[in-house]
Amino acid sequence: MFSAGTDTTFTSLEWAISELIKHPSVMKKLQQEATIIAQGRSTILEEDLEKMQYLKAVIKESLRLHATVPFLPRETTEDVKLMGYDIPVGTQVLVNVWAIGRDPTLWEDSNKFMPERFLKDNSTDYKSLHYDWLPFGAGRRGCPGIQFATTIMELALANMVHKFHFALPNGIKNEDIDMSETYGITVHKKSSLLVVASHKPY
Repeated sequence: MFSAGTDTTFTSLEWAISELIKHPSVMKKLQQEATIIAQGRSTILEEDLEKMQYLKAVIKESLRLHATVPFLPRETTEDVKLMGYDIPVGTQVLVNVWAIGRDPTLWEDSNKFMPERFLKDNSTDYKSLHYDWLPFGAGRRGCPGIQFATTIMELALANMVHKFHFALPNGIKNEDIDMSETYGITVHKKSSLLVVASHKPY
């Protein structure tokens, strides 16, 4: 459980930073939120997080596009007929979280990184009532570590953008960041993100 938690959290942060560098206006807005919340302090604290709605929207949008666990395994406990298919008891079913997160019937401009979509209806919590956002699963079978994982991600990302400016090395342009994926139990970036971090005034 420890290794699963650290691997997925690291991967989620790498995807989030990649999206922020690729979208500088979003990065700027998030840094402005962090500056306002910190009020001159060098560190964002856990008690600050509930006031950082844009941070939550950024993380939620990054997880929508880059769910680190692309499939949720389930098993039927009884015979089921679904959409004309007979599914016998004991069948393993894989919920395709990656596809749901990019489904154009569920999400406007489904392949675009737009954190603002989660600010429209104040839906920056990490639970999915409509089964359209499933990086942590949903319902009784949802991830038991969701609160811990999201707090760690929020604290880490908030402090990184508060303390540092990020630039790409060797004249690489933001739009040239390789967002290719490599599949496995978790979805990693095919090529690791390399950045130059410089200290940012508070």
